[in-house]
Amino acid sequence: MKKAILVYPEFPETFWSFSYALKFVRKSSTFPPLGLLTVAALLPKDWELKLVDLNIENLKDDDLYWADFVMISAMAIQRKSAEEIIGRAKKLGKKIVAGGPLFTMHYEEFMETVDHLVLNEAEVTLKRFLDDLSEGKAKKIYSAEGFADIEKTPVPEFRLAKMKRYDSMNIQFSRGCPFNCEFCDIPLLYGHRPRTKSGSQIISELESLYNLGWKGGIFFVDDNFIGNRRKLKSEVLPAIIRWSKFRNYPYHFFTEASLNLADDEELMNMMVDAGFNEVFVGIESPNPESLKEVHKVQNYSRNIMDSIKRIHEHGLIVQGGFILGFDNDPPEIFKSMVDFIQKSGIITAMVGLLQAPKGTKLYERLKKQGRLIKEFVDNNTDFSINFIPKMDYKKLLKGYKWVVDKIYSQKYLYERFNSFVKSYNPIAKARPKLTWTRIRAFLRSIFVIGLWGKGRRYYWRALIKTAFKKPKLFPLAVTFEIYGYHFRKIYEKQARKIKGLLS
Repeated sequence: MKKAILVYPEFPETFWSFSYALKFVRKSSTFPPLGLLTVAALLPKDWELKLVDLNIENLKDDDLYWADFVMISAMAIQRKSAEEIIGRAKKLGKKIVAGGPLFTMHYEEFMETVDHLVLNEAEVTLKRFLDDLSEGKAKKIYSAEGFADIEKTPVPEFRLAKMKRYDSMNIQFSRGCPFNCEFCDIPLLYGHRPRTKSGSQIISELESLYNLGWKGGIFFVDDNFIGNRRKLKSEVLPAIIRWSKFRNYPYHFFTEASLNLADDEELMNMMVDAGFNEVFVGIESPNPESLKEVHKVQNYSRNIMDSIKRIHEHGLIVQGGFILGFDNDPPEIFKSMVDFIQKSGIITAMVGLLQAPKGTKLYERLKKQGRLIKEFVDNNTDFSINFIPKMDYKKLLKGYKWVVDKIYSQKYLYERFNSFVKSYNPIAKARPKLTWTRIRAFLRSIFVIGLWGKGRRYYWRALIKTAFKKPKLFPLAVTFEIYGYHFRKIYEKQARKIKGLLS
């Protein structure tokens, strides 16, 4: 019997980590590593497995001594932690098997430190590695030209995850995206044609989590949940609706989708009926010329503001991604970005600087133009940029700092919440349940934000106004205040780091 320890490297603190928000609910991380849980399900049944997620616990030497293989999956932003894990495992003479986006895109840089690089999708390459391993002739690299048929992907081994340490669980319906945004590496990694699981697979995964006693939210990790609308509407959502009704809506779901979701009223209604109440949308910019520049075709041919409000009216809360640093960004982009975000009512507005991930069309274009500076490490909110922008660099950084300073302030958060309330229709079938964890989070928010926070008057305005005028939205008001606190804390840390660059 072989023993394998599946190790997930640590993420640095970013706007996306929600690290400060998680403290309010006494959780250590947002989600477990779904990729490694899927890999665990693909490994031989007679292997003994352990999962160590460095975002919730420490990796002990005893864990490494125990294992025959140390299996690592990571994204680019986890590189520093991944390298530390590899170093420790090498010192102990352990065989290291590595995969995931970091190693798939940068495998040349790990040839000397990793024993076996199992690249691309594990459903395709892991079996080849295991077959060769059983015959004693495992190779250095395993890669694939095509993509996996994920209708054959097994239910992830959720039992390995320490569920109580996570805020939400995660599952996946599809891989790939039909769009071709110049800065995005998803089509590069997973293809343009969305590949999907069946309705029965999704229900099996939900049943697995339900039987393991999970109580909380579930994130569909798809980069574009609505990439295959036909299958979603004809098979998968009807199956989830039936299951949710049968189980009395145990979960609320959230996911990522393109803005053309707003064009399909039937789809939005079905998502709400299934239990969805939030969706992250890549909006990028209010400037049409910037959207055209990077081929964001699904956005520049529409009234973005109207689309956001339509999604809100159908009971789905929009979280938004925004980017600064496009070649066509005008000098007034910073003010127009803030104005747009405020009017949109998007509370969770993630604003970052444009980056060029390796292999993307943007990367190749900038490389030809001689404008690339360094490799992108998957964090677009740390005031760094990996190419020479058209706008003066200091002007771009100062403008970015001004934008995040504004939108994450208590005053602007309060005004944005008022805009959100005007368009949002709270008809979600599934809502987060009232638990002692959420009650404690509310009480903690009173002390941390309402009594000690600098802009505490806006905290009380939002909560009191909501309690009297929109009581159904009171839990959301508390959640958004906690999110705002997290964004401010991260921004303050990062702003201090780049103070010298802006002088």
